[in-house]
This record gives sequence, structure tokens and C-alpha cells, in this order.
Amino acid sequence: MGTQLTTDRAMVLARGLGTRMQKKVEGLILDEQTARLADEGAKGLIPVGRPFLDHTLQALMDGGVRDFCLIVPPGASAFRKYYQAVAKGLEEGSVSFAVQAKPLGTADAVAAGEHWAADKPFMVFNSDNFYPPATVAALASAAAPATIAFERDALLAKSNIPAERVRRFAVLDIDAAGHLRRIVEKPDDPEAYTRDGRLYVSMNCFLFTPEIFTACKSIDMHPARKEYELPTAVQYTIDRMSLTYQAVSSDEGVLDLTGRSDIAPVRKMLARHRVRFRGPQRLELD
Repeated sequence: MGTQLTTDRAMVLARGLGTRMQKKVEGLILDEQTARLADEGAKGLIPVGRPFLDHTLQALMDGGVRDFCLIVPPGASAFRKYYQAVAKGLEEGSVSFAVQAKPLGTADAVAAGEHWAADKPFMVFNSDNFYPPATVAALASAAAPATIAFERDALLAKSNIPAERVRRFAVLDIDAAGHLRRIVEKPDDPEAYTRDGRLYVSMNCFLFTPEIFTACKSIDMHPARKEYELPTAVQYTIDRMSLTYQAVSSDEGVLDLTGRSDIAPVRKMLARHRVRFRGPQRLELD
């Protein structure tokens, strides 16, 4: 008998502007279609054989996800048209869309999907990351709420993410019982948060209960970044709503498609990854 899942539902945050993908890299030449998508910040559609987000969705499916909600900007777009076609061709599972009116941060993005969530547990993932199915399955079967605690050394060894970026990731303050105390942005002494000799970092992977929506709508905007941020909402649920998050450890790598210099290594690392669901034969750009 397989592991009992807490949820088979996932919200995928795909509303970002992709400003770092839009930034050109000196000496890096892209083919015409890839360059156009990069100029538009359309990270999910960057071709990796199939569009990058197809690979991410397949990995999530392999981890047990069947019901997706993609957070998207208003209006028709090549991205939305493509995934509407994907939704029609799925033999099992479903793809829904929720609109985030303005790019006001990850907590605001999650709040946009409240109607879809329908008072049930759900997971949240970034659209510009590729997650190992085993890690997805571990989160899907955890007691809600929960978060994935990625071992920093494993990310350094098994991901395409540059070491200097990994070392800037927020670290997780985890208590002796394996519960999240807080997400610490840019700690002065990251090593102070080691647990059993390991340091764990956050990559915005969560299993939420509906209380998160109250938190997302209650927090203040970050004063410098002018966004409503998901880690702040998580802390609100811990401090003000007395929720306990299980920290599910992972020693696997994650692929990241943030900027143009990530495209080649991601293509290399996903060269053998097979997307099994059907998609449009041709990507129609606006």
C-alpha cells in the first residue's frame, strides 16, 4: 500500500515579472525563440525540449500531485493559452488558473488562489524550480502545515544554483522536535542554525492549511521590497495563530531557472527527463 497523501493539490506561483531572466548576459547567445521568451521574462516557457514548466509539472505529478492551480497575471498570454491546452489534454488531473492582479509578492500570489483552495490543504511551489519527485511526495504526505527543509550542502552539490546564491538563501530555525521556529533572512551567523551538524534552507516549498489566507491578508508589505512575502505570512501563522510546521528534510537538489545563465545547465541536467503528458505541438507566441 502506498503512502497516504495529505493532499494531491499544488499551487504554482507563475505571476512574477521575470526581471532577472530579462537581464542580458554579456557573451551569452540564445536562439531566437529562447531570446524572445527571456526578453519577456517568460521563464516557464523557456524550451528545455518541452517548456521548462512542463518538466516541473511532470515532477510534481510524479510526486503525487493531480490538481494544479497556476497563479497568472491578468489577460490572455502565450503562457496561459499553452497551459489551457495542456489542461484539456490531461488524462488525469486538472489545471486551474487564479489571477494575481499585480505582482505584489508571494503572499499576495497565494491569496489569489483562495477560491481554488476551497478550505483544503494544498502545497505551494515556485514555477522556476524543478523539484525531485521524492521530495514532493514527502511534503504531500506530511502532516499539515509543513515545509521542505533543504540541506544546504546537498543543494550546493546537486543543483545548478551558484554557491554564492545558495549561501544567501534564508535559513530555517528548526527546534529539537523538528518544527519550524522561523525563516531567517540573511542571518549574520548562519551556522548558529545548524541542526545535527546540518544547515537547512528554504526554497518556498510549503504544505498549507487554509489559515494561511488569513495571514496573507493580515501582514504588512515589506518596507524595502514593497511586496507581501510568504515567509512573513508563515511567521504570522506561527506567532499569531499558534500553528506548528513540520520541517521535512531533503538532501536532494533543486534546479533553478532564474536568469539566462541558468538555461544551459538546466537543459543539460534535464536532457534525459521525460514529460509524459501531452502538450501543444507548437508554442504560439503573442
